[in-house]
Amino acid sequence: MTVSTTSPDGIEADQLAGRRALLFQRAPLAIVELGSDLAIRDWNGAAERLFGHARREALGRRVDELLPASGDAGAWRRLLEEDGGAPHVWDHVTKDGAAVSFEWRHERLLDEHGQVSGVGVFGQDVTERVEQVRRYQQKELVLRTITQTLPIVVWAIDREGIFTFHEGKGAESAGLREGDLIGKNVFEYYADVDGTADMRRALAGEEIHSVSSTQGVSWESWEIPIRDERGAVYAVVGFTLDISPAKRTEQELRSKLELIERQQQVIRDLSTPIIQVWDGVLTLPMIGVVDSQRTAEVMDSLLDAIVRTGARYAILDLTGVEMVDTKTASYLLDLVGAIRLLGAEGIITGIRSNVAQTIVSLGLDLSSITTLTNLRAALQHCIRQMAKERAPAGALQAAPAR
Repeated sequence: MTVSTTSPDGIEADQLAGRRALLFQRAPLAIVELGSDLAIRDWNGAAERLFGHARREALGRRVDELLPASGDAGAWRRLLEEDGGAPHVWDHVTKDGAAVSFEWRHERLLDEHGQVSGVGVFGQDVTERVEQVRRYQQKELVLRTITQTLPIVVWAIDREGIFTFHEGKGAESAGLREGDLIGKNVFEYYADVDGTADMRRALAGEEIHSVSSTQGVSWESWEIPIRDERGAVYAVVGFTLDISPAKRTEQELRSKLELIERQQQVIRDLSTPIIQVWDGVLTLPMIGVVDSQRTAEVMDSLLDAIVRTGARYAILDLTGVEMVDTKTASYLLDLVGAIRLLGAEGIITGIRSNVAQTIVSLGLDLSSITTLTNLRAALQHCIRQMAKERAPAGALQAAPAR
């Protein structure tokens, strides 16, 4: 790039031009001189290094062909027509195919008649800066999407407790708008709220996760201390999520589960009712399939009833039982043994053939247990036994045989 000047302090013009040419080549910025037709008139060393095109390759070529600007064919022409000033950031492709971002500034070049003869453009590689801006914009977009979609509040306070950031759709649940708390002190604004203790712990360096309720709204909060290069906490970033719908759903599910449990208990009680059929005689008619869990519940209920009523006999009526598993058959015998320990007699009635086969296949010994065909026979047995216990010994001996 050549500029007509007068040599100061007696320095020869050719020496001054040589120095300027050297500076032109060694400048850290890419410097390109363009004619009014966009043809490249000069191309310095930095342009060679940054774009990979040697000076001899670039001279005479149109700049919009060698370095298309972000796919905009008219970008260079518009720049040529501008007076200068504002920088332009464009994406280019180097000779080896790498994508780079350049910030260009330009100045018009005048001839000896003061007419525009071309333009000088000065560019620096801002690829890293542009990428950082893009990453920042992407993060900003992600954060904005989260805060405007979810019922969340994202906030930050400095070491004095002053809000420096406050965004999120969840602010509406607290009767606030985004940014309402910026500049306010959290310890003054929420002086009557217990949660400020968590803020102080976070400013002291502790990460906090908590669940709280205020004004009928349930919140789940995370408070993260931010440290400087010395490790000192200088801010706290917080995320507060409105979990009221989830809490309501949880409470509804809990209520439904409790209702189901109560209904199941009623069903269990109805399916294994303990009935006092005679003074001192309890009967437990069992229906359906008897599994291990049901047998264990029956054992607890029946033993409690024997102790409560002082019963002498407990009849286990299996007439309605279609099937028992191997473990259940053993439990039934254990139940009869537990009844005996309480001073009562356990009687089993109504054993079906398939249940009897299960008991036999297990090799269980029923010789010490009274087993009868049906509930009527068991009740008669109990009445006779109680009559014998109540009758005087002599009366029993004098009674005529029938």
